[in-house]
Amino acid sequence: MGTACNVLQEMTVKHYWVYILQCENNCYYTGYSTDLTKRYKAHLDGTASKYTRSFKPIKIAQHWKVTNKSMAMRLENRIKKLSRQNKEKIIDEPNLLYAFLEDTHYY
Repeated sequence: MGTACNVLQEMTVKHYWVYILQCENNCYYTGYSTDLTKRYKAHLDGTASKYTRSFKPIKIAQHWKVTNKSMAMRLENRIKKLSRQNKEKIIDEPNLLYAFLEDTHYY
């Protein structure tokens, strides 16, 4: 019975995606969503944000799955404050994101 409860709980947990897009102007756009595929399509269609309407995304450079909206918003905010060099570091090594969160000298 415990296993069935765990499966049901996992099915009802809402996940959020924090993502970095690489845009056609070679800049990065950071956001979060509950449905990464749908949100990326909206960026491509020019309906997700003013920025990606002007500078179309080329690809999803990196993404992270988190379990609550508060953490997604916090990660998005922290990533936006990173230098381009540090954004490229977390794109290349996604696990570094958590080190950047704890160490504020990277901003």
